[in-house]
Amino acid sequence: MTLSTTSSGASAPEPLDPDPIISLAGRLGHEFADPELLADAVRHRSWCAEHPGFAPNERLEFLGDAVLGLVVAEYMFTLYPDQDEGWLSRARSALVRSSALAQMANELQLGDALLLGKGEDATGGRAKASILADALEAVIGAIYLDGGWAPARTFVLGLVRDRLDALVEAPGVPDAKSRLQELASRDLHTEIRYDVAEVGPEHDKTFTAVAVVGGRLLGRGSGRSKKEAEQVAANEALLSLAAEPDGLRAAAPRTQSEDQDA
Repeated sequence: MTLSTTSSGASAPEPLDPDPIISLAGRLGHEFADPELLADAVRHRSWCAEHPGFAPNERLEFLGDAVLGLVVAEYMFTLYPDQDEGWLSRARSALVRSSALAQMANELQLGDALLLGKGEDATGGRAKASILADALEAVIGAIYLDGGWAPARTFVLGLVRDRLDALVEAPGVPDAKSRLQELASRDLHTEIRYDVAEVGPEHDKTFTAVAVVGGRLLGRGSGRSKKEAEQVAANEALLSLAAEPDGLRAAAPRTQSEDQDA
């Protein structure tokens, strides 16, 4: 597969090594009939400012956001026939918020393939939650344009299904840090530590946190604030615990009836 960043009517940009984009294509599970769509999806506006004649990924992001929302809504509507509109809305919000999308983007190593301006790249743009989340939505939009509804739905569900099963069985329960703290105190009898690092200028920092439970690093997360990064790390720690033997029941939030029986 050949990828380039040229478009008709635009002057040729500086030579660009396409390998990161080709590598990303191999991780997506979708073979593009039009590989240029993927190049469009990873093109940040800061790169376009340095390469006149190229459009940023914002239109694809707009489309991908709509596709993502519909896929998640349809899946939850079918999976939870007894839940009301408020429950479904809260659950969908938990899955499509920027911090969750950024974590999914990190799992795909999407940051490695981003086309960023020199300044944005130098200030940690590849790790910024907002840029990663927007780029993932643009990739969803590109897959939809390239292959239609079925491959876009398959791709999105591959990203969110485990998160839905592990984290959104009862949306509206306390936040991830509170749930993890309760689990650690009540069931694991251990302590939690969050280690946080920051990159970027004072006005545009990106925070990265790790959640260490009983001496084990179980979750990582990034965000625009220390609190957001810690929440994402706590979510990932809950997922890690859920994947362990008998961990899902321990890591899942207690229902109201379980609280009353306790």
